[in-house]
Amino acid sequence: MTASLEMPPITECTVSGCSYNDHSSCHAHAITIKTGGEAAECATFIPLGAKGGLTKVTGHVGACQRSDCSHNESLECTASSIRVGAGSDAADCLTFSTR
Repeated sequence: MTASLEMPPITECTVSGCSYNDHSSCHAHAITIKTGGEAAECATFIPLGAKGGLTKVTGHVGACQRSDCSHNESLECTASSIRVGAGSDAADCLTFSTR
């Protein structure tokens, strides 16, 4: 039997220039945190003028490529929730912490 894992919700996104952001709420169905570099960058960030996403959806973490994060288990995020905002890049996972 495979264990079920809830995708952590994104409780706040302060990246106002992202197409999926509406009033600090992420409306992408799920995001990916990508690997590489110092920051845990949101790979779903799209800096366009057109708005995207689903109006009745609050985003969740679909995948995390940061295997060095204390919340990462088998490339899945185990944090209860995350925050996204400006860090080293325009859109970083601010909940990221190294093991």
